[in-house]
Amino acid sequence: SDAGDTLVRGSLKSKSATGGIGYETGAGATVTQLTSKSTGVTINTPTGAITSNAAALASATNVSFTVTNSSVAATDSIIVNLVSGTANNTSYWVWAGFPAAGSFSIGIRNITAGSLSEALVIRYTIIKGVSA
Repeated sequence: SDAGDTLVRGSLKSKSATGGIGYETGAGATVTQLTSKSTGVTINTPTGAITSNAAALASATNVSFTVTNSSVAATDSIIVNLVSGTANNTSYWVWAGFPAAGSFSIGIRNITAGSLSEALVIRYTIIKGVSA
């Protein structure tokens, strides 16, 4: 154990039906994107929610933005989920990529036949990783 860290040499499992393994209350934050869906945001927590700008996104179009985040390293993995949007979230694809020291990117694609203009809420979680 290093300064409050816990090292498990075997597996770490949760038997709780509702507890699971994850971050506790207070580890997350929220931020709202300004100006456009390609405008970067800053949110320095390992988990949280980003509300996108409500600007129009044309049919079959991708947009991406940078998330500046001091919690992320280049070896980490980012999980993203769309948690609000049109038609039970079947109108968009959302993904994360390019983790680096202090930032990652999020992409959004409108997969409908028409332009959509709405603020989306994207939840993210950083999973710490290593290369060796």
